[in-house]
Amino acid sequence: MNIQNLLQDKIGLLRQYGTLEGPITSIAFDSRAIINGSAFFCIKGENADGHDYIVEAIENGAILIAGTDAGQFEVLSKEYPGCTFILVQDVRYAMAHFSIFFYNHVHESLQTIGVTGTNGKTTVATFVRSLLNQLDVPAGSIGTNGICSSKGQITFKKSTPTTPEAPDLHHIFQLLSEEQDQAAVMEVSSIAVDQKRVEGIHFDIAIHTNLSSEHLEYHKTFEHYKEAKMKLFKQASRSIINYDDEGMGRDLINEAQGEVLTYSLKTTSGADLIADKIHVTEEGTSFELVYQNRSYIVHSPVFGDYNVANLLTAIGVGIFNGFNIETMLPALARIENPAGRFQVIDQYGERKIILDYAHTPVALENLIEEAKKLDHRKLIVMIAGIGIRDFNKMPLMAKTIEGKADKIVVTVDHPGFYDPKKIVNQVMTGFSDQTASNIYTSLTREEGVITSLELSGNDDIVILTSGCINGAQIVKGKEIPHSDEEIIQDYFSEISYIGEDTVGTL
Repeated sequence: MNIQNLLQDKIGLLRQYGTLEGPITSIAFDSRAIINGSAFFCIKGENADGHDYIVEAIENGAILIAGTDAGQFEVLSKEYPGCTFILVQDVRYAMAHFSIFFYNHVHESLQTIGVTGTNGKTTVATFVRSLLNQLDVPAGSIGTNGICSSKGQITFKKSTPTTPEAPDLHHIFQLLSEEQDQAAVMEVSSIAVDQKRVEGIHFDIAIHTNLSSEHLEYHKTFEHYKEAKMKLFKQASRSIINYDDEGMGRDLINEAQGEVLTYSLKTTSGADLIADKIHVTEEGTSFELVYQNRSYIVHSPVFGDYNVANLLTAIGVGIFNGFNIETMLPALARIENPAGRFQVIDQYGERKIILDYAHTPVALENLIEEAKKLDHRKLIVMIAGIGIRDFNKMPLMAKTIEGKADKIVVTVDHPGFYDPKKIVNQVMTGFSDQTASNIYTSLTREEGVITSLELSGNDDIVILTSGCINGAQIVKGKEIPHSDEEIIQDYFSEISYIGEDTVGTL
């Protein structure tokens, strides 16, 4: 890799100390991931500053250091004359463009599809990937549920839960390209946009699902959160926008660049794609699709009006790829659903257990509304306070579920560095009656799942909301392996049924 070619690229270089001798072998922002010949970028995070780990990075083999501390570079460049130090205006901006250069602009060989929104990103990414693959457009996906090529799951340790840091992201693009994929659909979080992880990528298609309050622990204000979301559409050629979203749908329609497709669940909206006459069964949903003054009947194994809306975004991607509705109908009937999104488990007695990532008030409300359409006796719902998210949101989850379930279990998800009891107490403040006999608490997610199952019987629905990131619970900076499905399986393998109204005893 020729450093001079890199420096001619746009990375915001202010000054260079030393001349790079050897080739760059990798890009790292964690000194522990350095190998011989690495470029190390000094990222300032919430709990650490990469500038404090420069010496460790050099000792581990880094030969190029990028950062913003001129004084430190002046000193270290004399102590380590074999290393090259580049002073940049913005480390994340430089790292993104360095990554693009390092991976030879591989993202440009793929159709890039970015999905953003408070809720539904994972579902939309899964729907789009599934539809494109069935239409013989090999597609991979990047997001909360991991990395997939058109051929299946790729083992890759992501640097963040949703949108990877720029070096990892472009590495993944390289892996998808090697798998002969033609498209990459990825979840793009507001934090990812703000932290320039997708800087330098011009997306072929940007998809908007919805906007409600979230990530205020990071953005501080709702306006900053919204601005970050909207930036994605300024770096996209075409957009698919939720006409019904009051959060920013109309703003995007007015400001989005290039060709726009809108979608709606309202027949009077005037949107390009409209779903009407939605009918839910135990097997999925059927609806009338209206596009360009023609109607089509769609049958699909999805549940909930909000997932019908998510499905419309995939149809929009199909249209942008030149496919007609008739061609897509068979694929929509076989659309793949993401794990943990209205995932129904029904092999344990005459009950339904639903796993759903719903972790915002809006998502929870939509989920409960749709679940109640299924036949049931009692509804047991587990909600969680998430220690790595906004504490102000926690009471809103309680307000949303109060009065809408027969039994409510309050637990903890990803406590982080917080005392689980503090998190549970914060959620509980949202109930008007914290002493209600139908509210139960637990200090671990595992305990919460078990409590929810113990409260259930035949013909009941148990909903386990929120959920794990990458099969783990984040506790004091460490990822502790966790699986709701394994807990459920272990629970039922150890009990014996003793009657219709109870699940048994251990």
